Amino acid sequence: MAKSDAATPRERYRAQVRTEIKQHAWEQIATAGASALSLNAIAKRMGVSGPALYRYYAGRDELITELIRDAYRSLADAVRAAAGTGADLAGLAHVLRDWALADPQRYFLIYGTPVPGYHAPEEITGISQEIMADLLTACTALEPDAPATPFAAHLAGHRDWAGDHPAPPEALHRALAFWTRLHGVLSLELAGHFTGMGFDPAQLFRAELDDLVARRG
Repeated sequence: MAKSDAATPRERYRAQVRTEIKQHAWEQIATAGASALSLNAIAKRMGVSGPALYRYYAGRDELITELIRDAYRSLADAVRAAAGTGADLAGLAHVLRDWALADPQRYFLIYGTPVPGYHAPEEITGISQEIMADLLTACTALEPDAPATPFAAHLAGHRDWAGDHPAPPEALHRALAFWTRLHGVLSLELAGHFTGMGFDPAQLFRAELDDLVARRG
């Protein structure tokens, strides 16, 4: 007889409790930041003892890893879905912005200030590289005969961050420009630094994107 794939009541309960713990963790992060995350504080909110929660997460770092994994997986899946329907570089950029605006705390957990003392496991890097791979593919489509730049020449020998993607050097340059400039705009917008300045951040994002798409050399 084949073994059933259905979760047992115990497994379903464990998954439910872990989900509840993560919900409380996100509330903590929204209030005081990821560096203040505390399993004991979450246990108090849930009306259980601190040691009881350690049956579900071995410690703060394991919980942070789960939150970061969920965030990266969500973004990677959104980007991959868009790329799969033929989205170009601009399309991927708007997927990124929509995802960030939908949950700023989730965005800042993976693209904000690193949590002191926390080191993400290699599997997290692997998920983030999925996002970069789709970006590099979109950039490569724009670079069939782009002239070389000094930085692109540098990247030809410094491309470990791109994994095994075959993007040419100028596509590497464009991808990094895309990543740094658009994340810069998003981070400032989500942190409220444009408030009161009298312009539409969406228009700034679009202007930066137009410049990145049009750039040659």
